[in-house]
Amino acid sequence: MSIKRFSSRRLRGEKQNLGESFLNEKLRHAVTYDRIAGYFSPSILEVAGESLESIQKSRMICNSHVSLQNIVDADGSLLDKSFKDQLWLEWCGEEIENQSIPPNRLERLYHFLETKKLEVKILPEERFGLIHGKAGVITYRDGSKTSFLGSANESIHGWKLNYELLWEDESEEGILWIQEEFDSLWNDPKSFYLTRDIIEDILRNSKRQIISKEEWKKDLDPASPIIESPVYRKQNGLWSHQKYFVNKVFEDHNKYGGARYVLADQVGLGKTLQLAMAAQLIALYGELPILIIAPKTLLLQWQMEFLDLLEVPSAIWNGNAWVDERNVEHPKFGPSGILKCPRKIGIISQGLINRNSESVKHLLHQKYECVILDEAHRARRKNIPAADNLDVSDVEDPNRLYRFLIELAPKTKTLLLATATPVQLHPIEAWDLLKVLNTGSEMVLGDRYSPWMNPSQALNAMFHPLKGINENEFWQWLRNPLPPAEETTEIGGRDFRAIRNSLSLADTAIAARQDDLEKLPPPDKAKLRDLRKTFFLNHNPFLRRIIQRQRKYLEEQIDPETKRPILDRVNVQLFGERDEDAILLNSTQQVAYDAAIEYCKLLRNKKKGSGFLETLILRRIGSSMLAGKLTAKKLLHGGLEDDPDLFFEQEDEDLIEEPALSEEADQLNIIINSLELDNQLDPKFLKIKELLIHGIENTGPWLERGCIIFSGYYSSAKWIAEQLSGFISEQVIGLYSGSNKSAILKAGNYIPVDREKIKKMVKNQEIKILVGTDAASEGLNLQSLGTLINLDLPWNPTKLEQRKGRIQRIGQRYNTVYIYNMRYKGSVEDTVHSALSERLEKIGDLFGQIPDTLEDVWVDVALGEIELAKSRIIQDYEKHPFELKYNNSASFHEQSWEKCFSVLNNAERLSTLSSGW
Repeated sequence: MSIKRFSSRRLRGEKQNLGESFLNEKLRHAVTYDRIAGYFSPSILEVAGESLESIQKSRMICNSHVSLQNIVDADGSLLDKSFKDQLWLEWCGEEIENQSIPPNRLERLYHFLETKKLEVKILPEERFGLIHGKAGVITYRDGSKTSFLGSANESIHGWKLNYELLWEDESEEGILWIQEEFDSLWNDPKSFYLTRDIIEDILRNSKRQIISKEEWKKDLDPASPIIESPVYRKQNGLWSHQKYFVNKVFEDHNKYGGARYVLADQVGLGKTLQLAMAAQLIALYGELPILIIAPKTLLLQWQMEFLDLLEVPSAIWNGNAWVDERNVEHPKFGPSGILKCPRKIGIISQGLINRNSESVKHLLHQKYECVILDEAHRARRKNIPAADNLDVSDVEDPNRLYRFLIELAPKTKTLLLATATPVQLHPIEAWDLLKVLNTGSEMVLGDRYSPWMNPSQALNAMFHPLKGINENEFWQWLRNPLPPAEETTEIGGRDFRAIRNSLSLADTAIAARQDDLEKLPPPDKAKLRDLRKTFFLNHNPFLRRIIQRQRKYLEEQIDPETKRPILDRVNVQLFGERDEDAILLNSTQQVAYDAAIEYCKLLRNKKKGSGFLETLILRRIGSSMLAGKLTAKKLLHGGLEDDPDLFFEQEDEDLIEEPALSEEADQLNIIINSLELDNQLDPKFLKIKELLIHGIENTGPWLERGCIIFSGYYSSAKWIAEQLSGFISEQVIGLYSGSNKSAILKAGNYIPVDREKIKKMVKNQEIKILVGTDAASEGLNLQSLGTLINLDLPWNPTKLEQRKGRIQRIGQRYNTVYIYNMRYKGSVEDTVHSALSERLEKIGDLFGQIPDTLEDVWVDVALGEIELAKSRIIQDYEKHPFELKYNNSASFHEQSWEKCFSVLNNAERLSTLSSGW
């Protein structure tokens, strides 16, 4: 049999393309079809849809940019989720929603894939390179076959629109040759079936409808405005625990006229994203403004997550004017201009409130749809009682942020407080947060007659369940506030719904009356007797209003929909923790460090402040000798006001210092002169080189996995990046810091770049060594990096958790990540580590992470007050009355948002969110 040749140029008449003249003509009589196709395209049915109906089995092997290096762990085992995540992102890059493929064709394609009439496998192009050769084998009903090869891909462009060449070969030799090629690729151990997520997305797009905002308001599906946002189409979607919180807040806002919750998820579980999604939904539904209050250092993170993950515009108040997501500063109107936000969502700094800024006072004259306070534990009382004392009074000495919240709370429908540590030192802090939520909305702790409004009674009831109380006393605790109808009990399931039905109480009714007890029928009174056994442990307001999910819990719970753990486990292997791992200084460096200690003591005797400025030089020299030297020069000459690192250290304190005098200046000069005479490399750099090139304890070189190196200080970070760029000249080194200070370095050349470019380069593995300040510890996803080195240990423990959360997070490709913590021998960090690490570990276990109020421990050690440092830490952990138990099986969402077929009109969405206050 001869070879037949086809060309798009030569075709004429009705069958003027290869799809009609060749492919459909052949497939109409076929029973099987094996195809080497290049990249998978959903437009295949635009060409061969009718013909494929009659075929018994079609198989297609396709290309992918998925990296083999990213889907196989160090031991060679397949990382199934990493493969799925990468393939999903590649699929979304095709933008199927913008291809105008008829819905009936997509629905048919879904049916073919679902019934396995069409099977598709993916082969990463790293295996054999780009599958540029396209070929196929067609088997007819009578058993005969034909084969073909050519340039056409399996898409509408390949078969109908492009200029293509194709050769048909009906010879037995040609057919066997192409079949062998197909079988080899199809059965290759690195080939994988098209994932379930992509198949379901084809179905979603087949039923996709664009709806108006008014249509959405009738249905209020929270997925409609989110399902095609970057968090789904450019990231890896949402997890069940995130959907649960967003759905819960949105439901409450619509049902009760407002939601009131503390979100206390552990670091790395996406608190900011959950809150941002809830804020967007509420902004689209309501008419009033949205106000976000966050620490100064987190303002850009909030704006970036809104924009990058949700495509939501927002504006930040810089103290004088609003700055929108495009970095455009809007006209200044003086302090009252804070009420003229150009976007529906405005973000302000907590520092403005702490400083009692004139502009902030105007905020109390406005009403809000939703207010969110990030790092809410900063709103607190100053008079914390002893840890084991539950006989506490009301908030007697609240700080300025707390007082502001109490005034603001009645002016907003929804109020959300976010903190990973709702309890820093005493459970009264959690009650204080609930009191804020209850102000203006009595559904949290009840009205002024509720026993939950008395903090001493409330804490004692929670920690020492009142088993001996009579029916009337128990009713007083249960009725005010009466739990919602949907809350289930361990005994009877929907007991609270039955009680409300018996009393004809609507779901929105906050409390029952005391005399309603006599109206309950005998079956309901029997339920009350059973409820007394579990109510205080399982249904108190703390559990109802504080939503806290810890990583370990989510890793152990099975999602009923996917039958997989809610969160994939990412283990942490920690290095550098032994006493002998502390890094030794040489004699000259030790002289400089000792002088820094002496300087702090002299300054402490003269200045009694918060302890921050007095210990600044020790924080810096504990990072690197270079940072210590540069800071000493600034302190000597009074140049701190221009120090960029202060932005990430202390946002609310006036830190401008006069030049140092007399004895303090002598010590600063010792630091400067000692380090300028020192001609040896900082030993921390030598350790970093060792880890990157050789690894530690059989981990293999950390460079192979990719590494993020953290420092709290730009001078230290830039120095490390420059040193590494000179040492590992073939590698591109990323430097990620604040605005206008990010760069890439190659062979010593420093090239300023935008932070977004660095993110993309890390994601594409063009950068395998990233050096970052604490600007990189917020809102930056580094799942493609498998190791982390802390050049310095921040004195605020929360920052250490935030750094770890950059790689121990959703989507991490490795099952285990490696972390190395560095500290100089004899430094403040070393002293805290050796003297207090066991206690800090216990308190971390108790509260989920170390409270950032324990920063004072480091300050005490730096100033030589070791015993005071020890006294700040809770002594008797086993008997401490507070242990968070907010994890429960209802804290994740079972509905699949990925099956949402209605998409909110994007133009309307953006128009609403871009409107001003």
